[in-house]
Amino acid sequence: MRRDVLELRAFYATPLGRAVRAMVMRQLVSAWGDASGLDVLGLGYATPFLDPFRSKARRVVAGMPAGQGVETWPAHAANLACLTAEDALPFPGALFDRVLVVHGLEEAPDLDAFLTEAHRVLAPSGRIILAVVNRAGLWAGAEQTPFGHGRPFTRSQLEQAVIAAELSPTAWSRALYAPPWPVLAPYAELIEQTIAWLAPPVSGLILMEAVKQTFAVKPRQAGRRVAVAPLRPAVVAPAVRLEPEQ
Repeated sequence: MRRDVLELRAFYATPLGRAVRAMVMRQLVSAWGDASGLDVLGLGYATPFLDPFRSKARRVVAGMPAGQGVETWPAHAANLACLTAEDALPFPGALFDRVLVVHGLEEAPDLDAFLTEAHRVLAPSGRIILAVVNRAGLWAGAEQTPFGHGRPFTRSQLEQAVIAAELSPTAWSRALYAPPWPVLAPYAELIEQTIAWLAPPVSGLILMEAVKQTFAVKPRQAGRRVAVAPLRPAVVAPAVRLEPEQ
């Protein structure tokens, strides 16, 4: 059963939730830049991480699973969020250049159907980043957070699921090395960098980027041709670098 949207929103309003947002969002911006001129979709509960793209992206939409519930987002602007069926997203095929999945796979009742729909709405050569709970990390057992529920993943399990959805993994990274303890939230950034160097496998999250390999062409409105930007090399500390798939 999925966490309720109110529970998710409450977590990201805490100091610990804000620290999570900062650490994960830094990696997303490193990978995608500001998504200028692109169409961006967030699936699961991705709204805490979509703000950096709103000013330059052509379109930003948040699709929230029916089992979770939906909230109005952003809070002080026109609503960009909608309720969706996990196995039948209400969007045309090949619409989005970028898809971000957070709090999506762990509690999906049908993992294959979820990823199949993500693949369908992703544009040719479009990129998707999936952030999942690391089975080997402390956050997988942190039931006081949204990350301590549902199925955690190893890197190989996530890679297999992505390939089964006919997506090609291109890069991966880890995040949330800081323990999921609210008392340490003010020091999360320092802990993140330190533990990343000392014990890389114990991260709380695994992030994997994949591309939709196809020769089809995504239709665009007449007179508005927008090129899909490639993944930019991450100029960040090793703790937050998306590493090429091997």
